Amino acid sequence: MGDGTPAMGKRHKKTHSLCPRCGKRSYHQQNKKCAACGYPAAKTRSYEWSKKSKRRRAPGTGRMKYVKHIARRFKNKFREGTTAPARKKNVKAA
Repeated sequence: MGDGTPAMGKRHKKTHSLCPRCGKRSYHQQNKKCAACGYPAAKTRSYEWSKKSKRRRAPGTGRMKYVKHIARRFKNKFREGTTAPARKKNVKAA
C-alpha cells in the first residue's frame, strides 16, 4: 500500500454542488435536492426549531428590490402617474 492512498480515495467524491435557487453548495447530486432550501420543492425549506436560520433568510437580508419602496408608496396612497398635490406654504404673519 502506497503512502497517502486512503486519503487520495476520499478526494474524488463530489456529493453537493451549487443550488439553482439559493446558490449555496447544498444541492445533492444524486438525490437532486437542495439541503438548504429544499429545491425543487415549491416552498423554501424552513423549520420553527431553527430561529437563527429563519433570521438569515428573512425579508431585509437581501436587496428588497420591491419591498424597499412599499412604505413610501403606502404613505402616498399608492398613487401613480400623477403629480403630487400642491402643499400649503407656512407663512407666519409678522
